[in-house]
Order: sequence, then C-alpha cells, then structure tokens
Amino acid sequence: MNVLGISGSMRKEGNTSQLIKIILDQCTRAGIDNEFISLAGKHIKPCLGCENCKKEKVCVIQDDDWAPIIAQVMECEILILGGPTYYYDICGHLKNFIDRTYSLYHDRKLAGRKGVAVTCCADKGGNRALQTIEGFFSSHEFGYMGGVAGKGYLPGEVLKDAQAVKRAQDIGKKIVKLLRPLD
Repeated sequence: MNVLGISGSMRKEGNTSQLIKIILDQCTRAGIDNEFISLAGKHIKPCLGCENCKKEKVCVIQDDDWAPIIAQVMECEILILGGPTYYYDICGHLKNFIDRTYSLYHDRKLAGRKGVAVTCCADKGGNRALQTIEGFFSSHEFGYMGGVAGKGYLPGEVLKDAQAVKRAQDIGKKIVKLLRPLD
C-alpha cells in the first residue's frame, strides 16, 4: 500500500478523520492505493516499559489490536497520522499506539517512510499536538511532509475551517506529486 491514514480519535467520523480523508481523497483521485484506519473501538494497550522488545525484536503485548495495525504501517510508503487535541496534546489512545512503536525503534524498522501529521482542536493546543506527532516521525526517521491543525469541536465543524481544509488538500497534492511525478 502506498498511503495509510490512521485516525487516533475515539470519534470514528470525527474532525480528525475528516481531515485525513481530505488528504486521502487527493490520492484516490490520482489512482494511488490508500487506506484509512480509525482507532475508534480498537483496543490498544499502553506500553509496559518492560524492555522485552529489545530482546524479542517485537512488542510482547499480543492480546490487543496494535499488531495488525502496525503491520499495515510497515507496508506503507506514507503514513498520515492524526489525533484530536486533548489538553494541549494528542489523545491518550493515540499516545498508546505511538508508545508501542518503541518496540520497532531499536532496529529502525519504520525508518525511510514519509509522514504527515494531522490534529484538530476546539480552541488551543493543536500546534503542540502536531509537535508530538512530528516527534514520533523524527524519532523513527520518517521524512516529514508537513502537517495540518484544524479547528472544530463537534463532528464536521472542521470542514468550516477553510485554511485547514486547503492545507489538507495541498498536502494531498504534495503526496500525489511525490508518488506520481509524471502525472
């Protein structure tokens, strides 16, 4: 798969998902293989800090939904990772997902991919949430393609944020140019 969009929001069709889908729509229009995953309803346990992943070369927690999702991340060229802003940072559910990637860090298993950060906030904190996702990309040696922080609380309100919608469309076009340079 070329492009994978993951929304860490507990609202399956919330504002974060909608911004990610705007980016993915550009890919779909260009015929670029892409997929969207919502972490809503998924069971993602937190990292235990056990350090067993250093020896086992994989996260030892096996009884949740993290492993099949991260397998899809391992197959993509570009990861669009988004989460809503709760108290000036990403939500805990997405943080659990990110923390579990520590098991892949030791052997740089995610390095070389490209990344896009997406977040939405009701009022403030979106830039700080973007920084957290950017930190994830930097730690795992992704090439960073940019991010978008939208404003909106109720599902669909982010679509009224013309600047965020335009930024999401522009990032989608940037992905298309990267993956389809001759189009």
